Amino acid sequence: MSSVLRPAFSGQDPLMASKYRPISSHLAIAPPVSVVIPAMNEAENLPYVFKTLPGWIHEVVLVDGNSTDNTVEVARELWPDVKVVEQRGKGKGDALITGFEACTGDIIVMVDADGSADGNEIVSYVSALVSGADFAKGSRFANGGGTSDMTPIRKLGNHVLCAVVNAKFGARYTDLCYGYNAFWRHCLDKIDLDCTGFEVETLMNIRVVKAGLKVQEIPSHEYLRIHGSSNLRAVRDGFRVLKVILKERSNRRALRRRPHAAQLDSGQGEVS
Repeated sequence: MSSVLRPAFSGQDPLMASKYRPISSHLAIAPPVSVVIPAMNEAENLPYVFKTLPGWIHEVVLVDGNSTDNTVEVARELWPDVKVVEQRGKGKGDALITGFEACTGDIIVMVDADGSADGNEIVSYVSALVSGADFAKGSRFANGGGTSDMTPIRKLGNHVLCAVVNAKFGARYTDLCYGYNAFWRHCLDKIDLDCTGFEVETLMNIRVVKAGLKVQEIPSHEYLRIHGSSNLRAVRDGFRVLKVILKERSNRRALRRRPHAAQLDSGQGEVS
């Protein structure tokens, strides 16, 4: 059995109980889990988000995007130990990178603040990671997943972009533009995030494949945003995602050419 995955028994040794964190009556884990929530003016939605978060998680990191409502106050009332980090830049990618840097857990989970994600699903993501995956990727279109918040045009765009990534990078994704993911902290060293916009999710999905990390899709249901309106625009954002895909494909080709060029330079040096 995995060194980080153990059955949880009642009446277990106190030292063992302090090492392993129970997540159900039959399962306990050792790695601390951090949940990152980027939020800007989401005070009305946070009660729905926090009530589904499991009590066994190690910490909640709320990245506040300069909210003008009482987002921070509500978060602290709902989760007294919440770690609040102020976002200095703009964009979802910038918020996530800021949150990742503040995490102290071995496992990091990304959760949106609009109430569309069910925190009860976190156990499935963590189970996949402690069972051997490097990156647990949420999918609304895997068997058992679903969505209540996608228009036909967005579904079509997601399907097309997902097919392009699968073809160009050798992935086998069923979903591409979804922000509910979890991963081991060490993955950050291998994917080197440098995207400030919402397309950061696509960038992560591409770079984990390029890095050769083990990815497991987790069926997930996306619910409607509870309060407020989304900033997503299907056509505009679709082109932004496509731009990221093309850039990453171009970078991959450049890396493939680099060893060949180095050999030529080396050979020329020997000849001269």
